[in-house]
Amino acid sequence: MASSASNVPNHLAIIMDGNGRWARQRLLPRSAGHRKGTSTVRKIAYACSDRGVKVLTLYGFSTENWKRTGDEVGALMGLYERSVRKELGEFHRRGVQFRVIGRINEFPQRVRDILLEHVEATKSNSDLILNLALNYGGRAELVDGVRALASKVRAGEMDPDEISEEMIGRSLYTGDLPDPDLLIRTGGDMRFSNFLLWQIAYTELCVTKTLWPDFDEPALDEAFRTYGARERRFGAVGEKLR
Repeated sequence: MASSASNVPNHLAIIMDGNGRWARQRLLPRSAGHRKGTSTVRKIAYACSDRGVKVLTLYGFSTENWKRTGDEVGALMGLYERSVRKELGEFHRRGVQFRVIGRINEFPQRVRDILLEHVEATKSNSDLILNLALNYGGRAELVDGVRALASKVRAGEMDPDEISEEMIGRSLYTGDLPDPDLLIRTGGDMRFSNFLLWQIAYTELCVTKTLWPDFDEPALDEAFRTYGARERRFGAVGEKLR
């Protein structure tokens, strides 16, 4: 059974972990796990659209992932290029606005070009914002945001005392988006891995041992049901504790 509207988060973030382990369990190369994981991205993104999620942020490639072998990094770059290129028609059909957050200026030119072309081509779509975090790190994002504010201070455009939480939030890659309501981490690890560190201050967390390539619509609906049963208090005393 699909999730009810009351259970569906407005902004869902996912740490997609487990591609390598999925491949290793099947005696396959890690690239096979990434290919299967890309297929899961497609299914889950459109499932979120069908259920009424408005923003989906996926952790695709971290600033630390450059430490992996050249072959694996190269395979990932090729996957990003091919998978995004073939989805443009479906993005338009489903009203998906594609975005990228992270330091993609460090990506190969051809990959960067195709990503930015799709960002531009889908900017008028409004049913779902698909936000792909590539060469992304939460600390790097904060550094970039602070640098932007510091530049305004240096230019005399603002006083340091004027800097507020709201201004810091707007200076981040996700500055025009609401904070995530729910963060799902697949693969079972109990850590945030430098993902959306500012934005998840009051985000609900759901960790599943299911590896990302095996994550499917029933698993998504179960996470939504778990989320819907929680009382979000944002630091206040909830009704159940009064």
